[in-house]
Amino acid sequence: MRIISGKKRGYKLASPLGDGTRPTTDRVKESLFNIIQMRFPCRLVLDLFAGSGALGIEALSRGADCAVFVENSRKSAELVNNNLNGSGLQEFSVLYQTDAINFLDKLYDGDVMVTLDGKSIPFKLTHGFDIIFLDPPYNKGLLVKSLNKIYEYNLLSENGIIVAETETDGEDITSTGFDILKSSRYGKTVITVMQR
Repeated sequence: MRIISGKKRGYKLASPLGDGTRPTTDRVKESLFNIIQMRFPCRLVLDLFAGSGALGIEALSRGADCAVFVENSRKSAELVNNNLNGSGLQEFSVLYQTDAINFLDKLYDGDVMVTLDGKSIPFKLTHGFDIIFLDPPYNKGLLVKSLNKIYEYNLLSENGIIVAETETDGEDITSTGFDILKSSRYGKTVITVMQR
């Protein structure tokens, strides 16, 4: 895996080894970012089921001001941290090792904290996320649950988009309140771009 474009183009990202993480291939990632390239630069990105952090890191390289990474697995969260540090993008990011649905609930309740200059302060979402990447484990109900929370809590900016990755014949995301702008298939992977 590598960063495909932007200021950190060509940087090789570490990949997860056998902890159940299924990283987005470079081919699919390149196609995905070709679809949304006009969305950059942007202010705030959420990589909700971060895995290796490849999607959020790509967004930072292409001009996102800040990316929030959420990953439940300790091993994968360490991988995200290593990839951010190695690429030199850690200062533009916030990483939470926690359950994604729990994170969305806490974000809505105002209970998410961030450490700045050694002090823990509330993370305030005043603008909404411009891009939310959703690539949860397939067919566990997590995608629909996440989309419903994002819709209910109004976590997208006015013209924000969601980029969801599923497998062919995976979770049905057509009744979550979002409009589907584009859906593309790459082998067994389906990328869907959605907007409120």
